[in-house]
Amino acid sequence: MISPPNTYDAEPIPASARKAIESLLSSGDLFRYTAPENAPVSLLEAEFAALFGVRYALAVSSCSAALFLSLKALDLPRGSRVLIPAFTFAAVPSAVVHADCTPVLVEVGDSLRIDLADFEAKLDDDIAAVLISHMRGHTSHMDAIMSLAGDRGIPVIEDAAHSLGTKWNGRDIGTIGKIGCFSFQSYKLVNAGEGGIMITDDPDIAARAVIMSGAYEHAWKKHPGLGAACEKWQNKLPLYNMRMQNLSAAVIRPQLAEIPRRVADGRRNHDHVAAKLDAAPWFSVPRALPGELRAPDSLQFLLEGFSEDEARAFMQEAAARGVKVQVFGLSRDNARAFWNWQFLAERPDLPKTRAVLMRACDLRLPARLTGAELDFIAAALLEAGQSVKAP
Repeated sequence: MISPPNTYDAEPIPASARKAIESLLSSGDLFRYTAPENAPVSLLEAEFAALFGVRYALAVSSCSAALFLSLKALDLPRGSRVLIPAFTFAAVPSAVVHADCTPVLVEVGDSLRIDLADFEAKLDDDIAAVLISHMRGHTSHMDAIMSLAGDRGIPVIEDAAHSLGTKWNGRDIGTIGKIGCFSFQSYKLVNAGEGGIMITDDPDIAARAVIMSGAYEHAWKKHPGLGAACEKWQNKLPLYNMRMQNLSAAVIRPQLAEIPRRVADGRRNHDHVAAKLDAAPWFSVPRALPGELRAPDSLQFLLEGFSEDEARAFMQEAAARGVKVQVFGLSRDNARAFWNWQFLAERPDLPKTRAVLMRACDLRLPARLTGAELDFIAAALLEAGQSVKAP
């Protein structure tokens, strides 16, 4: 009999990364700007930019840092209002606040994507930027978002922390907006423990972000193609020191080649379990939008017809069967529930998003899981639902 699967550990770090780390430790050359050329962070930036077909990439300490620097690089006035989905991780509104801007929360529907009617209603002349989180890999309708924002000349930043490898009508998520930001935190497709990267085709945005990330004095000269743009901003911008260090880049670089396989395995795992849950009357799994080819490493599904007490009982029954699943709105102090973001000056009442999060379940499904482990998870969830709704 199979044991309950471990859904938390990431895939092992490739052996080539371990060799690179050993070399770095022997040299002590961990700072990205020490080497005259070809530092691991610089190589990562070049490889990531080439992977996505963009001109510039900047590797930083986290995706939160990438979001913050993106907002600062747009040179928004203090207090600017930034539209974000109400369903996202607390780091996203935190990055907006950190950038001296004000988050404006948009309702999210049963699809776990932004409600386009609410988005359009709130996209007024007071909005300076849009920051779209493709939360848990659920891509909001980018054609509509880009059209609505483009009509008003409003820049769009994509928070693609959960969407590395996702396509929208054949285009890579993260390349559709003016700036795309990705995460290398341990629970993401590429695991460095911590780390992030931002990409753009705009040299001025890239230059401003490079300097503010901590390219002091003339360290920015080690970023190819940005000399003239960086020269313009020399000594005119604050340094926030959000650089990535070489050890992180050494861990990340060998994993880039693994992305296609991990995406395919993750999609297979998601669809396998989703099909089993969708066949039960108690669950529904949000569908991909037309044109969206997802790269999921987790599964979200909605409880149908559950009271709050029944939802809590479902989590307990699933845990008793070896599968830990959380309902976003019922997990105490959950950082994805907007009502817990007490650091916000304005916390609007968002009944649609609240109602969804009170019945939206979250479950990690790492790409490394086997078919037997996936079947174990699906059976445990189905039995938990049966025990609560049809004992």
